[in-house]
Amino acid sequence: MDSTALPGLPAPPPLGASALPAGTYDGSLVLVTGGGTGLGWAIAAEFARLGADLLIVSRRERHLAPARAELAKLGTRVRSAVCDIRDPKRVSEVFDGCALPDVLVNNAAANFPVPTEDMSPNAWQAVVDITLTGTFLMTREFGRRHLAAGTPGSVIDVGASYAWTGGPGFAHSAAAKAGVESLVRTLAVEWGPYGIQVNGLVPGLMPHEDMTEDIRGNLDRAAADTAGTAGTNAEGDRDGRDGDGHARDGVSEALGRRQPALRVGAPRELGWAATFLASPYARFITGHTLVVDGANWQRRDLVAPPVTPVRDQLGRGPFTG
Repeated sequence: MDSTALPGLPAPPPLGASALPAGTYDGSLVLVTGGGTGLGWAIAAEFARLGADLLIVSRRERHLAPARAELAKLGTRVRSAVCDIRDPKRVSEVFDGCALPDVLVNNAAANFPVPTEDMSPNAWQAVVDITLTGTFLMTREFGRRHLAAGTPGSVIDVGASYAWTGGPGFAHSAAAKAGVESLVRTLAVEWGPYGIQVNGLVPGLMPHEDMTEDIRGNLDRAAADTAGTAGTNAEGDRDGRDGDGHARDGVSEALGRRQPALRVGAPRELGWAATFLASPYARFITGHTLVVDGANWQRRDLVAPPVTPVRDQLGRGPFTG
């Protein structure tokens, strides 16, 4: 049967809806790294809708200023801080400059597709330092301060399914995310006795306007292979093209047909998952990674498709040394 005749998973509720009671996060402070753009912004917005005050962190002020203005429209208090999370001194200064956050969302990461043989040592180091070491430094500072204060807290680390499947074309990011996954499991045990939860959250394909050009280009090529939609683009808005995950531009529609759900995800769906994991209704959940991808990482063909080398998938010529 043609997949276009199948319904796929239903669309999510509209933007602004919530699975949790209004005011669930009243009086709480939530710190989101990479909170000025993309999925980090979407996560921050869902906490704001439930009453949380926000501290959003980014390496660049140009990402923070518009995010502050947009998030403030949700009626919450929003602060921001420029921070390179690879710098332990600057990380400590960020925590010194605010009340102790109740929730830390480690969303900041670096990533770009590249065949491993083309990857420079500097490229490897940059991605691992931001994605893994930066997550460790933020989490360490959060944990130390809660341990000293004797207060509970919740950490959510945004991961990736290739942490356990492997990530051809993303060896640097896959290795770093595997380390993040290990931190989730390790620290849940170490810090559970002190009331600190540590969980992971893995997004599926959720197109948004802040995707990098190289990742957007890969999605365009994949969609063109699926449905001959070259010439459109996989850019999304703040919450998915038409707001329900059933994006109607040619690229997103074609990408949806590559998912078991027969649609892409809406960024707010990741935000809802984050607000649940850090909420009072998830207090016995720790050391767990919640995957929000419509079962995409689990899909298997009855007969494996022909192998296409990573270089070909990325549109690169033969390796010449």
